[in-house]
Amino acid sequence: MCIFCKIVNGEIPNNSVHESEHFMAFHDLYPKAPVHILIIPKQHVDCFQNVSAEMMGGLTTFAQEVATKVGLDINGYRFITNNGGDGGQEIMHLHFHMLGGGKLMWNHLHEDPHKSL
Repeated sequence: MCIFCKIVNGEIPNNSVHESEHFMAFHDLYPKAPVHILIIPKQHVDCFQNVSAEMMGGLTTFAQEVATKVGLDINGYRFITNNGGDGGQEIMHLHFHMLGGGKLMWNHLHEDPHKSL
């Protein structure tokens, strides 16, 4: 069972921001911005490539609620997911990062600047 499934099941505590029947949002333990929220479906889905359009529709509404709740809806935020190993996904449970709370810089995250993408 993955770490996010354990969080959903209440086996691991989290700093919850918002929860619904199908989704959870909580603060990231290793924030990359003043506000860094993780948003996950409660149902295990490995990655974005395997998510249904129906689930994404519900997740969109949920994420907008989270942004409003944490005060990012007015000034903006970055909303990203990593898909698979080359995309930087470390936990194989679909999750989105909501980053905000200040002007965010854009850093190129490719490890080898000489390697062709």
